[in-house]
Parts: sequence; structure tokens; C-alpha cells
Amino acid sequence: MTVFDRVKELANKQSISIVELEEKLGFGRNSLYSWKKKTPNGDRLTKVADFFGVSTDYLLGRTNDKTALSPKEIEDIGQMADRMINGLESENSVNFYGEPMSDEDKASLKTALLVALEMNKKRSKQKD
Repeated sequence: MTVFDRVKELANKQSISIVELEEKLGFGRNSLYSWKKKTPNGDRLTKVADFFGVSTDYLLGRTNDKTALSPKEIEDIGQMADRMINGLESENSVNFYGEPMSDEDKASLKTALLVALEMNKKRSKQKD
């Protein structure tokens, strides 16, 4: 399946034509059709992936997981987890059995938060 085939499939699921998609994204007419034979540049590929809420890896056929997270989504989740941990620390409420948490325990908690946030983001993408 080519990049174009995947884009066409996603467009069909949203009941829009390739021409409409090109217009919405500000692409030239028939530019997406060229993807039948060549790989698009990164910027355009990212723009299409963001429009459909899928990863560029999905469009390129590297994965069949439409809910794979983009690097930006992963970065956003990391920042959210950092804010959550920092918020807990600033309130002196990060305790483990009544004792302040060690740096190792905080790192473990952050890892657990990252996993939970990523799972939640993927579930929300599946609903779309």
C-alpha cells in the first residue's frame, strides 16, 4: 500500500475527496496524486498526518497502528508528566508510606504517569 493509498483510505473514511483535502491543507492541485509514485517531503507528510490524527510512520507504512503518537504528542505528554510531578513536589505531598519520596521513586512515578498518559492519548485517538 502506497502513501497515497493510505491517505485516500483516511480521506474516504471522513467522506472527503483528495481534491478537498488538498484545498484544506493548502496543497496544489494533484499534488497528493504524485504520492502514488514518490515519497512526499517531511513537512507535507506531517501536515497530512496531523490532519488525520495519525503518525507519519502510519502513512509511510512502517506501522499499521493508526494511534501511534507523534513526536510532538510524546513531548507534550512528557511535559504534562513533569508538571504533575513538579506540582506534587511543590506541595510537599509526594510521600511514600509517610516518608518523602526518593528521586528514584519520583522517577518511577513519572514513568508510570507517562505510560498512563500515552495509553489515554491512544484511546482518545481510537475514538476519533
